[in-house]
Amino acid sequence: MSSPSSNPHASAWMRTPERSNMAMLRVMTWISLRLGRPAGRVVLHFIAAYFLLFAPASRRASKAYLRRALGRPVTWADLYRHFFSFAATIHDRIYLINQRFDLFDIEIQGQAALHDARAGDDGLFLIGAHMGSFEVIRALGRQIPGLHVSMVMHEDNAMKINAMLAAINPQASTDIIGLGRIDSMLRVRDKLNQGAMVGMLADRSIGDDALLPTPLLGGVAYLPTGSFRMAALLRRRVVFMVGLYLGGNRYQINFEPLADFSQTPAGQRGAEVEAAVQRYAALLDQYARQAPYNWFNFFDFWQAPAAVSDTQPK
Repeated sequence: MSSPSSNPHASAWMRTPERSNMAMLRVMTWISLRLGRPAGRVVLHFIAAYFLLFAPASRRASKAYLRRALGRPVTWADLYRHFFSFAATIHDRIYLINQRFDLFDIEIQGQAALHDARAGDDGLFLIGAHMGSFEVIRALGRQIPGLHVSMVMHEDNAMKINAMLAAINPQASTDIIGLGRIDSMLRVRDKLNQGAMVGMLADRSIGDDALLPTPLLGGVAYLPTGSFRMAALLRRRVVFMVGLYLGGNRYQINFEPLADFSQTPAGQRGAEVEAAVQRYAALLDQYARQAPYNWFNFFDFWQAPAAVSDTQPK
C-alpha cells in the first residue's frame, strides 16, 4: 500500500477565489420563493453560461475531469451541463432548506445499509463528496424517525454556510461543527454518543491533512485521510452517502457500507484507514461514471500536491 503524504500547502480549492455573492444569493432566494422554482431555473441558464464563458480555470478543470468520467472527448454541451447541474443543486438548496420537499421526486436506494449501521445506540459517520447534493438528506427526516445529522467542515466554510442559511431562511438551523477548534473532536464524539450521524465530505483536503495516492478514474488522486482517521480513532461505522441530481426535480440518494472501525485494534488502524480510503475511491469512481455531471470539483483535482510532486523523479 502507498503511504500517506503530508500536504503542508493550502489546497487548490481553498485558494480559488470565492465567486458566490450574498447579494445575488438573496436575489435568487427572493425570485425562487416568490416567483417559484420554474422562474428561478430560467435564471440558472444565464448563471451557468456566464461561468462557462468567463471562468476559464474552472472550465479547464471541468474538461479534465469529464474526459476521465465520460471516457471520450468533451464537448461544450458537456461542459454546460456540468456547470448547470452545479447551479441547479445550489438553487434547489433554497427549497430544501425551507423544507419544500414536496417539490422534489426523491428516490432512496441502499436504505438497508443505513439501517444496519444504525442498529446500535451509537452514532455513525456519513461520508460523502462534493457530488450531487448533501442537502437532500434533510428529506430523509420524513422517512427515518429520529434522524439527526451534524455536519463537520472547515471553520471558514462553516461560517460561509451559516451566512448562506441566514440569507435563505433566518429561521433555518443546521448543526455544523467547525474543524480547527480545540474542542472539535470532543463535540464530534458527543454527537456520536447521542446517536447522531456525523456527515463529512472527504474528497478535498484541508491544508495539512495527510493524503493517500489512490487510483481513481484511470489516474491517481490524492485523497485526504482525515475523515477516516477520525472515524477510526472514535471507533465508529462509516456509511457512504451521495444525493445524485438526475435532472428536473429528481434526486436519487444512495447509501453504501464503507467501513466499520468499531472493533479495529489500535495497531491495525493505519491499514484499515488506507483500505477505507481505497473503498471510498472505488465508490467515487462508480458514481462519477454513473452520473458524471454531479461531481463539482472545478479546480485541478488531479494535480499532485507539492509535498508529493517534489519527491517524484524529474
